[in-house]
Amino acid sequence: MPPGLLQTSDHALAVFRVVVPQLPEQEIALRLAHRVERQHVLDDDNPPGFVAIVHEASLRMRFGGRAVARAQLGHLLKKPEQENVMLLVIPFEAGAFPGAGQTVVYAEGPVAQLDTVQIDSSHGPDFLHAEAQLAKYRAHLDWMERIALSPAASRDFIREIANSL
Repeated sequence: MPPGLLQTSDHALAVFRVVVPQLPEQEIALRLAHRVERQHVLDDDNPPGFVAIVHEASLRMRFGGRAVARAQLGHLLKKPEQENVMLLVIPFEAGAFPGAGQTVVYAEGPVAQLDTVQIDSSHGPDFLHAEAQLAKYRAHLDWMERIALSPAASRDFIREIANSL
């Protein structure tokens, strides 16, 4: 699925509603509020660079139904218009790659020793920071960037999927 920083509220709400065990409405509301608030980091005066790599499968999933999916794809077309946001798509035809099916966030900064990888799983997030782990996931992401479509081709690809809904 698209990273939380690029999800619409309706899409995120639909995702939170399919968690097992089912979350109470109050917990869903808190998670949604946190997700929306966190997204403001991309719109600050001095926003960080953000590169998102998404698989075609995540673009074709219809969390919340057709209208929510269409709006989510429209948001994914608009957000990379910001200078600090880049979105790359890995199409099915690219084949297999390391870490397929895994959500990975690689947070890097000016001091490489402080970089952190977050892996999401059904039991919650895992945070990795050992040098070997960072190297492994950096290699995964480099591979994914090599096989992904260019930013312009990614936009065209997303637009094609949105138009088919």
